[in-house]
Amino acid sequence: MSELILEMKNITKTFSGVKALDNVNLKVKKGTIHALVGENGAGKSTLMNILSGVYDYNSYTGDIVYEEQICKFTKILDSESKGIVIIHQELALIQELTIGENMFLGNEQGFKFAINWNRTYSEADKYLKTVGLSESSRTKVYDISVGKQQMVEIAKALAKRAKLLILDEPTSSLNEQDSQALLDLLLEFKKQGMTCIIITHKLNEVSYVSDEITIIRDGKTIETLNNELHDCSEDKIISGMVGRELSDRFPKRVNHIISDEYALEVENWNVSHPVYTSRKVVDNVSFNLKKGEVVGFSGLMGAGRTELAMSLFGKSYGTAISGTLKLNGQEKKINTIRQAIKAGLAYVTEDRKGNGLILTNSIKTNTTLANLADVSTCSVINSSKEISVAQEYVSKMHTKCHSTEQLVGNLSGGNQQKVLLSKWIFSDPDILILDEPTRGIDVGAKYEIYTIINQLVAEGKSVIMISSELPEVLGMSDRIYVMNEGKIVSEFTQSEATQEGIMSAILKSKH
Repeated sequence: MSELILEMKNITKTFSGVKALDNVNLKVKKGTIHALVGENGAGKSTLMNILSGVYDYNSYTGDIVYEEQICKFTKILDSESKGIVIIHQELALIQELTIGENMFLGNEQGFKFAINWNRTYSEADKYLKTVGLSESSRTKVYDISVGKQQMVEIAKALAKRAKLLILDEPTSSLNEQDSQALLDLLLEFKKQGMTCIIITHKLNEVSYVSDEITIIRDGKTIETLNNELHDCSEDKIISGMVGRELSDRFPKRVNHIISDEYALEVENWNVSHPVYTSRKVVDNVSFNLKKGEVVGFSGLMGAGRTELAMSLFGKSYGTAISGTLKLNGQEKKINTIRQAIKAGLAYVTEDRKGNGLILTNSIKTNTTLANLADVSTCSVINSSKEISVAQEYVSKMHTKCHSTEQLVGNLSGGNQQKVLLSKWIFSDPDILILDEPTRGIDVGAKYEIYTIINQLVAEGKSVIMISSELPEVLGMSDRIYVMNEGKIVSEFTQSEATQEGIMSAILKSKH
């Protein structure tokens, strides 16, 4: 049996009188990859924040035993000094700084008051090479893709001499190709003796990289499964996570498409980059969406899907936007987000923290933000009605919270996503554009969201779903458009579509 590098004993953590963790136990063997799984709000991130010193040891009960020593961390620097490094779900890079500056921020190379920049960049380049990046460390972070930014975070952790690397939803923002590269890198680190703890909702990743899997439900440890003994099928993991069998990943839906009625028609749509205006990010795109239909958009990172969606939603992205947009057969000029909402469009952004929610405001405020008219009288908000609406959506979406007055920033990522969806569903749109709607959400919560999508189309509404998860696109879409390099390169009906067919369409269209 491998030697333990970490044992967390009887960890209990309370927020405002509510137990987030209740006597949780975790054992991690040295040189292994240990997966931590559970529903949103189960306590996974809270447990890792305790381990990494985000929460002071005085704020919880229980013991952290790391390399056979009891540790009492008061801040992140304490855990990092021991070789415990956490990479959070939301990347912590400063876009305007170079890769090298980001990698050694707070860990500067040189003497007091004198940074050795040559050493900084040479060391950064060395670690970038280790994670397989060819970019210069002098490159600005905003000039590289999200997938490469995730690799920079790992390089940054290596520069801190990490012995135990914690990754919270590391692939939630990545396409399948970048996700695979990251997982293979973790397996390589394992060969070199590094220990990793990975939090993820993607069960295929769990089975691919992990040696052991600990399931947490409602703040309690349910069980630890050994992947090497093949006793952890996806069905078994799901049952442990949600406390029940989940026979189908996607709810069955009756076809509600009105074949001769188009909710949306887009013709010859072009969009240029907002800064590099000579570069087209959406190139002569034409597509349609019928009433009662779910249309999926698939493609690799940077294919132009998000840029297309945002440009349609009140021209909230891009320059030199041209083309024709029709709603219910009538051509419309929609130049602002206000006009888009009024026309019956809603856009659920992939960036919930940056563009979707006001983290310092309550669930109640965020839920009604896009449709204040429905909770107001003579432009004065009716607080009772606002609370009632928020409570209704908390119940409908099964959002885990103390009350609707809780700040959204204090919710788990998955519960934040539910609030974001609530906000736009409450605006009562005819067309709902969902950009990565289940990013960072567990399988049980995904099923709930899929059910809500089905309810929306049953009411005659129409949905555009952008997703980097091919099983999700295939499982929920009536038709699928495939984008690459700003163009639609293929279209599939539900019966025609396969993962192989979609990937083949992308690869064949590459220049």
